[in-house]
Amino acid sequence: MESSLSSTPQPLRPLQYRFAPEDRDLAAMHGLVTATPIFYPEERAVAVEMLEVRMRAGEDSGYFFVLADIGDCLAGYAAWGPVPLTKSSYDLYWIVVHPTYQRSGIGRTLLGLTEKAIAERGGGRLYIETSSRDEYRGTRSFYLRADYREVARFDHFYAENDAKVVYCKAIDGVEQTPK
Repeated sequence: MESSLSSTPQPLRPLQYRFAPEDRDLAAMHGLVTATPIFYPEERAVAVEMLEVRMRAGEDSGYFFVLADIGDCLAGYAAWGPVPLTKSSYDLYWIVVHPTYQRSGIGRTLLGLTEKAIAERGGGRLYIETSSRDEYRGTRSFYLRADYREVARFDHFYAENDAKVVYCKAIDGVEQTPK
C-alpha cells in the first residue's frame, strides 16, 4: 500500500483539522501507524480496517475520526465511537501522531477536538485503554496530563506482564465516580 506520508515529513506548516475521512487517508493512515514503532503489525491492520469500515458505512459504522493534516501529509488522527449499550459513554480507539510531530501539541488538540465532538453528541464520559508496556509510558503520562484518571487495570490482559490500563474523563461536566 503506497502512502502519501513520506519517510521525511514536511516541515511544520499550518495544521488543518477535519472530521471527514477521505479515500486518500487509507494509505496515509497505513504509513502513519507503520511509522509509529510501538504498534504491533496486527494493531496496524486494525487501525486501517476501522477506517475502511467507516468509509463503507459512514457514521452508521459507529467510528468517528478527527484528522490533522500538514499540507498533504496526515500528521495524526484520533478515532472514537460510542460504547455499545451505554447511554453516553464513548471509547477513544486510537490517537496517533507521526513521531516527527509528537510533543508539538497535535495530540492534545486531537484529543480536545474529540472531547468537544463527543460533548456535542451528548457524551458523558470518554474511556481510553492502553498498554502497560514501558513503550507506552509517555502515552499514559499524556492521558494523565490531559486530566484523565486511571479507573481500571487488568493484569496480563494483552500478554503476560502486559496489563490493559483504562483511563476515564468526564466530558461536559458529568461527574466521575470517586476512586
